[in-house]
Amino acid sequence: MIVQRPASARGAARTDWLDSRHTFSFGHYHDPAWMGFGALRVINEDRVAPGGGFAPHGHANMEILSWVLSGALAHRDSSGGGGELRAGELQWMSAGHGIQHSEYNASREAPVHFLQIWIQPDRVNAPPAYTQRAFDPAQRRARWAVLASPDGAEGSIAIRQQARLHATLLAAGESLAFALDPVRRYWLHVAQGAVTANGQALGAGDALGFVDEGGELRLAGTGESPADVLLFELPGD
Repeated sequence: MIVQRPASARGAARTDWLDSRHTFSFGHYHDPAWMGFGALRVINEDRVAPGGGFAPHGHANMEILSWVLSGALAHRDSSGGGGELRAGELQWMSAGHGIQHSEYNASREAPVHFLQIWIQPDRVNAPPAYTQRAFDPAQRRARWAVLASPDGAEGSIAIRQQARLHATLLAAGESLAFALDPVRRYWLHVAQGAVTANGQALGAGDALGFVDEGGELRLAGTGESPADVLLFELPGD
């Protein structure tokens, strides 16, 4: 089964400093048909105005990833984690048994554009943890790079779930494939740019989910600038 999730169908939230799009139910946006996809619970595409941000608030028992597309994101949390993330940097915060954190635009001049991703952990009430890592764009150009995994394989960030986050950058004319395992679930999210996925045109914010699907996923870049594409490999349960 292939699940379609067009960017235009996502939920939305707007304030004077935030423009957010919700792939799955989040906050005031609630749709029983879109409560998540397996262990993948949240993908929010956030644009935060200069000086804006999320004041300290709490989370528990969730793996939270932030992937910066442009600008700079400042993070602080009660475990002692903190820093600034820029384009191509991934942050992991495991909320564990409970954590307080804040996220702000690190600039007073330029907006920050990022994805906030929540994945349900495979254990509960673990100690909170934090790390961030920069990934060289050249390692993603027309090939898959592993950004997160259960065991930190290939220089990825180790997370507390049997899931992997793969990423690629595809310019027009570039292509690559991924072999789908039918016992796993997959969620393909186009963060920026445009691609075709097995011949289907996808733009920024569009997504496809794959359940009980084998064979190959074939991507080709079609946009004027390289497409930033994320592929979540998730437990099949």
